[in-house]
This record gives sequence, structure tokens and C-alpha cells, in this order.
Amino acid sequence: MKKTINRLPDSELDIMLVLWKYEPPMTRIEIERVVNEKKALAPTTILSLLTRLEKKNFVTKQGKMNLYTPLISQEEYQQSESKSVLEKLYGNSLKKFVASLYQGKKMNQDDIKELHDFLEELEDKEED
Repeated sequence: MKKTINRLPDSELDIMLVLWKYEPPMTRIEIERVVNEKKALAPTTILSLLTRLEKKNFVTKQGKMNLYTPLISQEEYQQSESKSVLEKLYGNSLKKFVASLYQGKKMNQDDIKELHDFLEELEDKEED
């Protein structure tokens, strides 16, 4: 049975993006340094966000240095979020989803080829 991955609020997702991008495990101070490059958050706020993520089983904290490591990969989270958006907003229609991305804009040949190649890959996997 697959575990359900709940959607994260933006503030918690910002923390996870740091942990996914940089080499975990990371201390709160290391996480804070990276997060504060984009927006200033108090150390207590960072600690609160990490505590919430730990309670939600997104991260684990180890040792006296309080080293944080993600328990859920970025790929797992992206798959869960993508599936949820596709189901809720587009009725599981990939065509409607892609059409909304390019609404009013012309797709260039590279985008079309990339999408075409991806769909062919999916077809090949289905045939196996």
C-alpha cells in the first residue's frame, strides 16, 4: 500500500526544497542560511517549521547536532502533487492540463518534440 503524501504549505515546502537541493543531513543553522537568502525568517520560525515537518514524517532529526534529513524524496513529493493537481483541476485529463499551460501561447518545436518523445516513452512502457 502506497503512503499518502500530504501537500505542504509554502513555508514548509521552502525548507524541504533546501534539504533536497543541498547535501543532507543539514543543521538548522545551515538550512536557515540558505532560506534567508530568499526571505528572512527568524531562527525560531525555522525551528518550528522543522518540528512540523518532523511530525508529518517529512524529515528526521538525528544526534546532538540536530541534523535534519528528508524522509521523502523530491520525486515522491512531485509525483504526489502532480497527480493531485491533475485529478482535482483537470479531471485526470493530460490534454486539458497541457492545453492550460499553453493557453494563448504558441508552443515552440522543442516543446512539442519533448512532449511527443515523452508520450512515445509512455506508450513503449505500456506495451512492455
